[in-house]
Amino acid sequence: MTRDPVDPELAEIADAYGVATSYLDGTRTEVPIDASVVRTVLSLLDVDVSSPEAVTAALATARDRAQLPPTIGMRDDRARPVPGRGTLVATDGDTDGSTIEIDGELPAGLAPGRYALELDTGRAHVVVAPARLPDPPRTWGWMLQLYALHSQRSWGIGDLGDLTDLIRGGHGAGAVLLNPLHAVTPVPPVQPSPYTPSSRRYATPLALRITDLPAYCDADDATRAEVDALRPETTGDRIAHDRVWAAKRSALELLWHSAGRPDTRTDDTGADDPDLVRFATFCALAERYGGRWSRWPADLQRPDGAGVADAQRELAPRIEFHAWVQRQAEAQLAAVRAAARDAGMPVGVIHDLAVGCDPEGADAWMLQDVLALGATVGAPPDAFNQRGQTWGLPPWRPDRLADTGYAAFGEMVRALLQHADGLRIDHVMGLWRLWWVPTGETADRGTYVHYDADAMLAVLLLEAHRAGALVVGEDLGTVIPRIREDMAERNLLGSTVLWFSRDPDPVTGGDDGPLRPPRRWPERSVATISTHDLPTAPGFLAGEQVRIRAELGLLDDPDREAAKSAAERDELLALLASEGLIDSPDEEDEATIVVALHALLGSAPSRLVLASLYDVLGEVRQPNLPGTVDEYPNWRIPLPVGLEDALADDRVRRVAEALSRGRTGTEPDA
Repeated sequence: MTRDPVDPELAEIADAYGVATSYLDGTRTEVPIDASVVRTVLSLLDVDVSSPEAVTAALATARDRAQLPPTIGMRDDRARPVPGRGTLVATDGDTDGSTIEIDGELPAGLAPGRYALELDTGRAHVVVAPARLPDPPRTWGWMLQLYALHSQRSWGIGDLGDLTDLIRGGHGAGAVLLNPLHAVTPVPPVQPSPYTPSSRRYATPLALRITDLPAYCDADDATRAEVDALRPETTGDRIAHDRVWAAKRSALELLWHSAGRPDTRTDDTGADDPDLVRFATFCALAERYGGRWSRWPADLQRPDGAGVADAQRELAPRIEFHAWVQRQAEAQLAAVRAAARDAGMPVGVIHDLAVGCDPEGADAWMLQDVLALGATVGAPPDAFNQRGQTWGLPPWRPDRLADTGYAAFGEMVRALLQHADGLRIDHVMGLWRLWWVPTGETADRGTYVHYDADAMLAVLLLEAHRAGALVVGEDLGTVIPRIREDMAERNLLGSTVLWFSRDPDPVTGGDDGPLRPPRRWPERSVATISTHDLPTAPGFLAGEQVRIRAELGLLDDPDREAAKSAAERDELLALLASEGLIDSPDEEDEATIVVALHALLGSAPSRLVLASLYDVLGEVRQPNLPGTVDEYPNWRIPLPVGLEDALADDRVRRVAEALSRGRTGTEPDA
C-alpha cells in the first residue's frame, strides 16, 4: 500500500518530465507509485521538489516549458507542426547544407537525415527516418553465445575466427545472431556477462582470433613461437575469462611491439579519433588505477577532468596500444561480415545491443552527463519475480539525450551497425520507457521513466536505413500495447519464443492457455525455441531448470514446479505428435525430439527462425540462470563439443535440413 500518495501538483510536474506516478501490472491492475520515489527520480533529472517552495517553482517551470522540444523525431511520410517560422538546414547525408523555409510545419517528404531547425520561437534538432524498414528475407539461422563456440584454433573461448568458420560451414544458414560483443574493462576480474559491458560502442578483445592478426602473420618465427606458447589449455567445463584475457593481452602486447608499436588513434582523415582516444584513455587509466573509475583520483573521474591531459601524455603508449587493439577488432568484425556475404547469406550477421552498461565502465565514464548514474534499470514486481528486478545498469537521461540531439545513442547504434546486417535490441521496451530504481532502493521502489519514442525510433531507423540493416526487438514479458503497435508500423521484428507462445486461457482469458502451434505465430518476428535466460531444449526435457533451481534454494515448492514442468513437457510432446513430427507423445529419444522441435519451429511463418547449438548438441545447462551470480556458471558454459565436431554432428545436419524445409514451405503466396 502506498504510504506517501502523489498529490496533484507533484503529479503534474512528474508528467511533464515523463516520470510515472502509477503503472499497470501484468494483470492490468493500476499500481500507484510512492511519492518519495517520484521525488527521488525527479531529483535525478535535476528537478527540485524537496520543499513547498521548490514544488511551486518546478510547477511553474513545467508549465512554461517550450512548445518546441529540443529534438524532433519524424517519419519521412508525415508532416509535423512546429510553433513558428524559420529555416531547416540539413546537417548530414546527401542533402547536407540544403535549406528549407519553414512556416508552422515540417513538411512530409524530407530526405532521411539530421537537420538543424531555427525558428523565431527557438531551436531544435530534427531527425528524419523512413516510415518503416523493408521486409527482411525469410530465412533461418543460428543464434550463438560466441564465447561458447570453441575450436582447435581458438584460445579457451569462442572467437571471430570460429564465427567465420561456422558461417562458411554452417549448413546453409541465412543468418547468425550473436550475443553482445561489447567491450570489457581490460583488468581482472573480467565481467563474463555480455549484458553488463564496459562499453556498448566498442568491441571485446576477447573475441579476437590472435593468429589471424596481420601482426602475427608478419612476425618473425621467434615472436610467433612466443605468442603460440601463451595459448591457454582447452576450454574445459567452464570458460575462464580472466585466464583467457591474460593470455590474449600478453599476445597482443607482443604483437603490437613486434609491429613497431603503431599508433592507430587517427581516423580516415589522419586526425585523432576523439571517441577512440577517450575509450583507450579509460582502458589505460583502468590499468593504472583499477577498474572502478569512481575510486580514481578526483581529477580523473571525468574525461574532461583536470588531470586527464597529463595522464594521457604519461600513458600515451598504453593509449596507443588499446586503440590498436580496437582497430584489430574492427578489422576482424569486417572480415566476418564479408564472409557472410561471400557465403550468400540472405540476412547475414545480427549483433545484439545490451540494454545498458556497467556503471563503473568506459561508457559510464565517457557519457556520465547523459546517464542517470544514481539509478539502475530493472523491472517492477510481476508473477515471475515477485520482488522485481534490478540489473545494475544506469539508464539514459531522456532530457540530456534530447538536448544533445540523441547524439550518444545514434553514435552507438551507428558503430554497432558498421559491421552488422541487423541489430537485436535487448529489452526493446526501453525505447519507450524504463523502470528506474534509485540507488539503494529495492526493485519495488522504482517507477517508469518515459522516453520520446518518436525520437528514439527515428534515430534507430535512420541508422538502420543507412546501414541496410534489419532491427529485432526483444519484446518478451509485460509490454504495453503501443510498443507492439509502433514496432509493427515501423517493421521492427518482434521476438517469439516457443515456451511462451500460448493461446488465451479459454476460462480466464489469461495468456497461459494451450500452446499455440507455430503456424499461427506472427510473421513479423524472430522465432526461437528458447532464450539465454530460459532452459535449453534438452534441459527442459530433463527438467533441469527445476532441479538446479531447487538445489540452489530458488523455489518455494519444488514438487509443484516439477509437476508443472512435467505437464508442460507432456503438452509439448502431444503438440509434436499432433503435427506429425514424432510418432507418439511417448517418444523418449532426445535427439528425435529436438529435431522435431526444430521442424515445428521451421513451420512458423516468422520471417526469421533461429536455432541454438546448445539445444542441438544436447547441453542441459542454460547460459544464464536469472536470480544467481556466483552460485551458477552464468555466461561461462561452453558448447559440449568443439566447432569441428559440431559441424560434423548428424544432429546439426538434421536440424539444418528441417529448418531449410520449413523455410521453403512457408514462403508467402505470390
